[in-house]
Amino acid sequence: MLNIENLTKTYGEKKAVDDLSIHIAPGEIYGFIGHNGAGKTTTLKACAGILQFDKGEITIDGVSMKNDPIGCKKKMAYIQDNPELYDYMTGLQYLDFVADIYGVSIEERKAKIHKYASAFELEKDLPAVISSYSHGMKQKLAIISAWIHSPKLIMMDEPFVGLDPKAAKLLKDMMREICDEGGAIFFSTHVLEVAEKLCDKVAIIKKGQLIRSGTMEEVKGDDSLEDVFLELEGDKQ
Repeated sequence: MLNIENLTKTYGEKKAVDDLSIHIAPGEIYGFIGHNGAGKTTTLKACAGILQFDKGEITIDGVSMKNDPIGCKKKMAYIQDNPELYDYMTGLQYLDFVADIYGVSIEERKAKIHKYASAFELEKDLPAVISSYSHGMKQKLAIISAWIHSPKLIMMDEPFVGLDPKAAKLLKDMMREICDEGGAIFFSTHVLEVAEKLCDKVAIIKKGQLIRSGTMEEVKGDDSLEDVFLELEGDKQ
């Protein structure tokens, strides 16, 4: 579903991402972990078509981000760690705007908006302007907007930040549902307990380089993911 091959992105003399290769198959929830500044957000933004990259290739469902970025973006959705929404719009106007971009029918968008806004207890707030929303409400709105066009790949940067426990549980269920239907999830997180319980596979990145990846069992063995991560990062005493 998502193939990252030898991805390299530099800022001046610094390599933010250094020859990174990750392959995510349909049906997989893939966790991406590393310290702040390790290259997670840069990788996600390159995969979303927001950042150009220096070397390598990214394909989504067989479509090249270099050769057909619009074709890639039609197949995916990306949620930033701090969603940048149009604050002057109401929540409903924003969801309609996103649905219009992806050509979602009126009937389908109404059904999805009702389904997810009701589940996130956001439905009564949709007529209000987004500037009046809390961070958690904005996060929920961004999640609904990502799901509205049934993308094959959803990428998220720290998606659980700002969510209450009920909303976090709902998001986990939605992630698994997407994968059960043949889609894929690629997300970064600092919440290692969540990654360990939720992910089918995980990649650990340090200073732009992949230092370990594979199934959860392959990566952590008999240890906890937290112990393995701290040991690989050189933080374990």
